[in-house]
Formats: sequence, structure tokens, C-alpha cells
Amino acid sequence: MMKPATLQFYKERMLRALVFIQENLDRPPALREIAARACLAPHHFHHVFTGMIGESLAAHIRRLRLERAASRLRTTAQPVTQIAFDAGYETHEAFTRAFRAAFGAAPSQFRRSHAAEAMLRAPSRVHYRGPGRLRDFRVKQNPIKPMNVSIQSIAPMRVAFMRHVGPYNEAGATWGRLMMLLGKDGWLGGEAQFIGVCHDDPAVTGPEKLRYDACLTVDASFQPSGDIGAQTIAGGDYAVATHFGPYEKLGDTYAKLMGQWLPRSGRVLGLSPSFEKYFNSPQDTEPGDLITDIHIPLV
Repeated sequence: MMKPATLQFYKERMLRALVFIQENLDRPPALREIAARACLAPHHFHHVFTGMIGESLAAHIRRLRLERAASRLRTTAQPVTQIAFDAGYETHEAFTRAFRAAFGAAPSQFRRSHAAEAMLRAPSRVHYRGPGRLRDFRVKQNPIKPMNVSIQSIAPMRVAFMRHVGPYNEAGATWGRLMMLLGKDGWLGGEAQFIGVCHDDPAVTGPEKLRYDACLTVDASFQPSGDIGAQTIAGGDYAVATHFGPYEKLGDTYAKLMGQWLPRSGRVLGLSPSFEKYFNSPQDTEPGDLITDIHIPLV
């Protein structure tokens, strides 16, 4: 059953972020600044935003800047080059391509047509209104098929880990090195669990800066050395949902879990990072048969 108080709680947080974005379109703020307005950790904010608003943070800002550009073309005599620069495009040609793809006409044609429509499709119904004019938004509707989510109490887990920096789809080499080094010392047997921690959002952070920890559970006797460190994954209550299929689609499941299930759950998101538990490996499993449990912390 939907918990209106919790949904309103998350709507109020997200509304503060949406207003802040509209007030700072000339210099799109960093993820941490926007997340702070919603009182959410940056590593959680982008999933909650995408799930509730129905588009990624980067896509939302890009759309609003294009809508503002269309409004200025319609109502001002500003040069197209200046409008393009204000929308975040370095060249007139790049702006023209993006504008034509969005509105079906080149900027100069749009201006001459005296078009009245300067808004693009948005599930949230949040459009460029100018500073201080945003009062509400529409939460993206629930998926047709309800999510199967369980709440589990998990003990703290000590893990050996190796950090990968770069595109997430290139983390396989890091896993290979971790398994080789830990395997030599006999850490791969027994009840060892394979866990991944993604610290960044590919829609916001450049691929060369993405941080990912490849982890294997170990006991207190493990001593870190070289490139392999040790950390503790926080215990407590977690909402757990199973993702079936390729890792490239994990973001969709995160968005549904954190942006649609969570605001209606009656629970509040914790500050600890989310993590993934892998039950098979892409080394010997077809992408469509991969099974991953997503864990998000609750308080």
C-alpha cells in the first residue's frame, strides 16, 4: 500500500533539487550540490532522481536548457549564437543539431515560425518556467509489473577489494586480478560472496572517473597488501531486489527500486553506499542469465 507521508517526504526533497536546478541553468551545478538540496548522498541521489522524475539528471538539465533556448528564440531578439552558448553548446552547429532533433526545426526556422510550443515531453511535467516558479511535479508512474522487494537485516561484512577506475564495463580485468591474487591464498572457497560497489553514475560522471570496488567477503584474519585493500560493508536493514539480465540494465532496476518503490515504502534511505551481490559470472554465463541482488540501505 502506498505511504503518502513517505511519498510526500521524497517529493519535497526532490522539489528542492528541481528548483535549484532551474535557478542555476547558466552554470549547471555539480551532482553533490544538487544532492545536498535534497538531503541525499550523491551516490544515491541520481537513482532516486531518475526513478521519480523519469529521466536522468543530465538529460533533465539538457532538456531544460533547450526549452529555455526555444523560449528565448520565441520572445527575444538575442543572437542564435548567444542562445546556443547559454544552452551549453560550444558551436552553432552542435546547437542546431540538438535543437532540430528536439523541436523538429532549426533555431532560425523555429524563430521565424512564431511557434508557440517551447516545451518537450517530460514524464514529470517539469518544464522551464524561470527561477522560483516551480511548485510541484508529477512522480513517474509505477511500472506495470510490481517489483518484488524484500527487506533484509544484514550483518556487517568484511571484504577484500580492488578498486577499478574507468568505464564499468571494463571492470572485468580488475575482477580477474582480484580472483587470481586471492585464489592463490585460498580465499575463493567456502561461503565467499562476490560483491560490487558502484560509487558513481555514468550519466553524470565521465567514464574515465567512474569508481567501482570489486569485493570478496573475508574474515578478520585477512591482511590487505599491494593493490588489495580491506573495508567493511555496513550492516543494517537493506531493501533487496533481484535483477535478471545484463549488467548494462542494472541502472533501470536501481531507478525503479529507489525512485518508485522506495518513496512508497514507508522507509527512509540510509547514507551507506548500495551494493550488488553476484550469483554467477559473465565469464561463463550468457548476459540474459546473469543474476544480481541489488541492496540499498534503509534507516
